[in-house]
Amino acid sequence: MSALIPQFVVNIFNAMLAYFYTLPDWFQYLTITTWKILFVTIGVILIVAFSTYFERKVIGRMQSRVGPNRVGPFGLGQPFADVIKLVIKEVVVPSQSSRFLFVIAPLLSLIPALATWAVIPLNDWYVIADINAGLLYVLALTSVGVYGVILAGWATNSKYALLGAMRSAAQIVAYEIAMGFALVGVLMAGGSLNLGDLVLAQAGGVSQWFLIPLFPLFVVYWISGVAETNRAPFDVAEGESEIVAGFHVEYSGVAFALFFLAEYANMVLISTLTAIFFLGGWASPFEGLSFLAPLADVPVIGLLVTGGLHWLFAKMCIFMYTFFWFRATFPRYRYDQIMRLGWKIFIPVTIIWIAVEGAMAWFQIGPWSGLSA
Repeated sequence: MSALIPQFVVNIFNAMLAYFYTLPDWFQYLTITTWKILFVTIGVILIVAFSTYFERKVIGRMQSRVGPNRVGPFGLGQPFADVIKLVIKEVVVPSQSSRFLFVIAPLLSLIPALATWAVIPLNDWYVIADINAGLLYVLALTSVGVYGVILAGWATNSKYALLGAMRSAAQIVAYEIAMGFALVGVLMAGGSLNLGDLVLAQAGGVSQWFLIPLFPLFVVYWISGVAETNRAPFDVAEGESEIVAGFHVEYSGVAFALFFLAEYANMVLISTLTAIFFLGGWASPFEGLSFLAPLADVPVIGLLVTGGLHWLFAKMCIFMYTFFWFRATFPRYRYDQIMRLGWKIFIPVTIIWIAVEGAMAWFQIGPWSGLSA
């Protein structure tokens, strides 16, 4: 590396770094936190942009169609073409709408999806806010996003939009309860509200992941997450064939783009949270294999043995692919089927499995093995 970078550049960087550490502590903290926020926010937005590309490619392959292949090499410029198109389109505000709520509704959907990343650990040292009540923070902010959908449906003064908003509100309430109960099981297994501690509780390989003892809760949380993001087959809030796009039917241009961005940002968020809660987050699945330990210092190959952002990203990509797979495969459920699944199946399953967890903790089985009585 020293041969690639001129020595005077290295000297300037070291001098700037030495000067930075002479500044007041509050300024150092503010600067470092700002850079962390920028890194996470830009990273999430880029993932969202290219998720739209890969979704069309994946669905096109599954349905024997050609995905985007005209803008840039292999169509990789398509997300940027979409952004330019949405930015230059006119934003039309209905004359009989509530203008303030019409404008603020997309922000209420997007901001919680981005703000939740403040407590998500990307590896063992990179987290914007390492707070002890991180799980409660996640629950609070993921519940706020529904207000953007409801206000969008109400503020536009459109019957189709209002119907979509009411559908979404009832759906999110039903599946939010199921997700909350599922996270109670994660809290019981991890013994902490801190997301970093939950990951450390699963360190040691696949055998330590909460996926195994909490598999029913994993299924409930993941499917509820798909319903929370209004993705197919739970997209009755948008229901193009029934209510002409639902709650965002009157939105165009940048305002529609914010809803679009919020939906995909929530997909990335749910995928990442599922990986953290049940698949060990940034921890490597091979950590418990002692015969692989000597490979930890080997370049490239050592990444398979050691945990880090690459493992969290890989697990997130698996769940993102599942989102696309669901959309290409399953037809939209009827509204009564969605409500029945949430209220009559998922919630009872989570309550029963929490009781099973209590018995496992009492008899010291699974994550509770080795604990003193």
